[in-house]
Amino acid sequence: MFKGLGDMGKLMMQAQQMQAKVQEAHERLESIEVEGEAGAGLVKARATAKGALRGLSIDPSLFVPEEREVVEDLIVAAVKDAQEKASARAAEEMAKITEGLPLPPGMKLPFG
Repeated sequence: MFKGLGDMGKLMMQAQQMQAKVQEAHERLESIEVEGEAGAGLVKARATAKGALRGLSIDPSLFVPEEREVVEDLIVAAVKDAQEKASARAAEEMAKITEGLPLPPGMKLPFG
């Protein structure tokens, strides 16, 4: 009569294990760093896999007052590149957690 309860218990256990893995992954994302660049490496930005900007490096050759707008554009491009790489790396880390789970195609879990 209560045959389905065993399956429900198993499902709940899997959900708890996955929740613990998600928490561990979120903690790892803080320590993973990626680097974005622009202007053939003249401007570089470092960010965590969560997208937090950690550092910025600007080649001294760009410090010419007339080139200010170019440098500003390169900074924005480098930060954007780092954030895109951070997002991709975070997705890779989260995919490791759901690997092997019987999820329907395209289903996304709330990892934010």
